[in-house]
Amino acid sequence: MNQETVTAPGEPTVVTSHFRTMFPTTARGAHGARHAAEHWLATQQGWPEAAATDDDTATVSLLIAELTANAALHGRVRGRNARLALTLTPTTLRIEVTDARGEHLPVRTPEADADGESGRGLLLVASLADAWGCESHHPGGKTVWAECTTRAARTRQENRV
Repeated sequence: MNQETVTAPGEPTVVTSHFRTMFPTTARGAHGARHAAEHWLATQQGWPEAAATDDDTATVSLLIAELTANAALHGRVRGRNARLALTLTPTTLRIEVTDARGEHLPVRTPEADADGESGRGLLLVASLADAWGCESHHPGGKTVWAECTTRAARTRQENRV
């Protein structure tokens, strides 16, 4: 867990905080990583105010849960862990999950089976996150990420309109 403070002359101080944890690509590992991330967010100065509502906090928890569960389900390579990383700035929370299965890129299924037990996760991510995507991760893995704009940033954007 790192924290960077950036100050430019005449500008307000910007603090960026980082969280990283490795987890086994199992359901239990994904669950533990989500709880560790939620605990870290709860201890970050300004996070509750940035999130503003329980809905925002629930959205972030759901995004973390979905991305870590997907890594455990689709990114499993025996003997290799996945990584959950969060980057919190005054305007954005970025969630990244890196696994070892670069050949299995996430594909959003437009029409998931209504009775099926899976297939709707990326639809949730796409509808809840402000942005999301996937990038290759050397040497053969992938990083799936999602970003959420904080309440403070949304308020500033609304006030500009």
